[in-house]
Amino acid sequence: MNGLKGIHHVTAITSSAEKIYDFFTNVLGVRLVKKTVNQDDIQTYHLFFSDDKGSAGTDMTFFDFPGIPKGSKGTNDISKTSLRVPSDAALDYWVKRFDKYNVAHKGITEQFGVKVLAFHDFDDQHYQLISDENNVGVASGIPWHKGPVPDEFAITGLGPIFLRVKNFDFMKEILEKVLLFKEIAKEGSYHQFEVGEGGNGAQVIVEYSALLPDARQGYGNVHHVAFRVENRAVLEEWIQRMNQFGLSTSGYVDRFYFESLYARVSPGILFEFATDGPGFIDDEENYDILGETLALPPKFRNQRTEIEKLVRPIDTVRSTKVFQKEYLD
Repeated sequence: MNGLKGIHHVTAITSSAEKIYDFFTNVLGVRLVKKTVNQDDIQTYHLFFSDDKGSAGTDMTFFDFPGIPKGSKGTNDISKTSLRVPSDAALDYWVKRFDKYNVAHKGITEQFGVKVLAFHDFDDQHYQLISDENNVGVASGIPWHKGPVPDEFAITGLGPIFLRVKNFDFMKEILEKVLLFKEIAKEGSYHQFEVGEGGNGAQVIVEYSALLPDARQGYGNVHHVAFRVENRAVLEEWIQRMNQFGLSTSGYVDRFYFESLYARVSPGILFEFATDGPGFIDDEENYDILGETLALPPKFRNQRTEIEKLVRPIDTVRSTKVFQKEYLD
């Protein structure tokens, strides 16, 4: 069995495509590499923020479903997303940056022996920055070289994904017996699992919480998390494996930028399995203009006129602009 390679992407829900573009671009300094639509709901934007080249394992993506209510926090939920930075010194920089841009944060703390900095955005979407200072395992991505954050402090990819669950034993069984993760540490109600090469880019942290009510899906919450598989052949192996365990899945789905399988593993928690390629540099956009146009997979291109009427224009052109790297005293 070809195992999972780590985290592929996280998809969350935002109240505003414009605001999340501004937050990720100008505050977090993460590159928008694809501005497209939800392939199951073409009136909804799907924005992909990633490393400099759109590498698998580095992208956080957002839907902005029209009219969706605010989500509620609780259990049976993907509760927090980690974003990787190169060092402990980078976290010191981010404290100053968050203070400058009035981003709510909790200061630098430590979990499982690694320094982290928890924060949230305008929707109360929960994140943390995690230091790669002593990380061993899955390599991270490449800083956005033309972005506003100095490369030595910049966000380079995804770190551990947090799940909050009522039935810990069931989730442990899913992770270990089905997905081939291993539990490697425990701190209080938090359990750390990793897969493949391990390290920050291949970890899931499960929090046991029986008292909270179930979370409710909406903006400010995560929609799903995806795990990396090498290619279509390996994806087919995982489709067969899911079927063998009796899990309900989507079957094979072609998303053009990658190929996928979805599985609802428990109430409120949706997992995706996605191939590393083909990627975001394609026939519509080269490296220099990634994320600047409304990109559509080939099967939707004959609907461009209709789709452009459904989604409002958002100016995401950056190739004509110069960001000054912000060094903070």
